[in-house]
Order: sequence, then C-alpha cells, then structure tokens
Amino acid sequence: MTACNVVKFRVKPGREQQFLDAHGNGKANWPGLTRAFIVKTGERDYCIVGEWASPQALVEARGKMIATLDTFRDTLEELGPGLGVTDAVSGAVVMNLSA
Repeated sequence: MTACNVVKFRVKPGREQQFLDAHGNGKANWPGLTRAFIVKTGERDYCIVGEWASPQALVEARGKMIATLDTFRDTLEELGPGLGVTDAVSGAVVMNLSA
C-alpha cells in the first residue's frame, strides 16, 4: 500500500534558493521514496509532497528526513505556536485519482 506525506514550510526572506538547494542533487533521495514534489503555495510558503512505497518505508525514512531538515532548518521561520518550523502530516493512500 502506498503512503504519502506533506510537509509545510515558510522560508525566511532571501533564503529560498538555499531551501531549494537543500533538496536538489539527490539530497532528498530517501530509501522508499518513489517520487516527490516541492510546491510553492505562497510568497515564501512551500509544501513537500512525497509518495512512498509503503507506510513502513515512510516510517523508516523519518530519521533521514529529519537529518536533511537539520541541514536547512536555519532557512525556515516558525509556523506558529506549537508547530516549530514544519507542519507535517502523512498516511496511507486510500484512492488514486490519476488512475
């Protein structure tokens, strides 16, 4: 069963290219990830959408994703009380709308 995760970020002014570069050139090539997209949702707001081979693959990659986050954490703004610099959700895919 496929799984997906979505992580929301707000990038500090002038740091967008550093944020994008932190994911390029295979830096976000986490085991079990089948494809991923960075989506610009606002002036400095982004989401990363990842598709995973299975929910377990996503769970097993969390440590590596956090390690990647640690390389660019200083480029991010706090999202609000209790959120920190990311707002992440994940789960099993229950319907494929592109099939």
